[in-house]
Amino acid sequence: MSTAWRFATIEDISVIDAAAWDSLFNDYPFTRHAFLHALEASASVGGKTGWRPLHIVAYQGDSLVLAMPGYVKYHSYGEYVFDWSWADAYQRHGLEYYPKYITGIPFTPSSGPRIGCLSKDYFEPLQSYLGALLDERQLSGHHLLFPPSDSLAPWLDNGWVARRGVQFHWYNHDYRDFDDFLAGFTSRKRKTLKRERRRIEEQQLQCETVRGDQASPEQWQRFYECYQMTYLKRSGHGGYLTKSFFQRIADTMGEQIVLVCARHDGDIIACALCFADDNNLYGRYWGCLMDFDQLHFELCYYRGIEYCIEHKLRHFDPGAQGEHKIQRGFEPIHTWSLHRLSDTEFHRAVADFCLREATHNEDYLEAAKELLPFKTNA
Repeated sequence: MSTAWRFATIEDISVIDAAAWDSLFNDYPFTRHAFLHALEASASVGGKTGWRPLHIVAYQGDSLVLAMPGYVKYHSYGEYVFDWSWADAYQRHGLEYYPKYITGIPFTPSSGPRIGCLSKDYFEPLQSYLGALLDERQLSGHHLLFPPSDSLAPWLDNGWVARRGVQFHWYNHDYRDFDDFLAGFTSRKRKTLKRERRRIEEQQLQCETVRGDQASPEQWQRFYECYQMTYLKRSGHGGYLTKSFFQRIADTMGEQIVLVCARHDGDIIACALCFADDNNLYGRYWGCLMDFDQLHFELCYYRGIEYCIEHKLRHFDPGAQGEHKIQRGFEPIHTWSLHRLSDTEFHRAVADFCLREATHNEDYLEAAKELLPFKTNA
């Protein structure tokens, strides 16, 4: 077999064999062919959404040896790495920030693999191809969002800028059950959390956790209604993801989906949807049709923790932002993005910005650690 690299871009992931694509990644749900294809086939990306699929693949001989999900972006919505100030600076100088190119997963601020490759020698040929692609398509830069922390070094060695973020994640220290987890809390914090959980029963709410491929049509329908209602309340418009998207992932990767529902008087009135792999749970979408005290915390955090303990998952990523997670045992961690702008002067300015921002984020992370509810932090 030839060892020469043959790169290509694809705008429709369905032209790539699903098994070949998935063989390049681990079981991280968001790089699965089924997930990315559902985004495209459901019109959640593409068209006028501002997300134009442009995935990068590479072959050696006839074999697919590299895959990298990517999108040409015409705005910065749905990325969770906020670069609006960079775009404004470009505009003030008479330059176009959009379109830009991102490597990442739409609407998904979860760290995980962004490049699947069978060879360790991919970096140099990939960098060469990316440089030519940005020039050819007149893209302002390349942004790699939420890569694993252990993948940063070669990018930084080649002049890319790293940007830090902070999220709050939960870790399973071999807890036997939820009470065992709470045993590590200070007495006051433990009582507060137990009181929050009691409110669910006091309000006559019943919660149920079901795997996606075992969820009923009623549960999926109510989840989507809850999802849309929450977006309407927050932003005045519906959610980015279409009903067809959720129908597709329920059919094609339901075994990696965890759906938590709350009922009142027999009717589902709130839902949270998570994804799972062999070691991790990823909280993604939440919605409610009726407001109840503490229900968000129960469905989005406590039920997820219980699921991790029961299924021996090591880590729970509940999603972006949310300082209220700290007092519930979610620890502050750094997340990362990598950036390279085509304009040299702006690249230097962004590097300086990220360096100054990193100092603030480090101070913030250390301060957040002091607020954790565990006894050693009392």
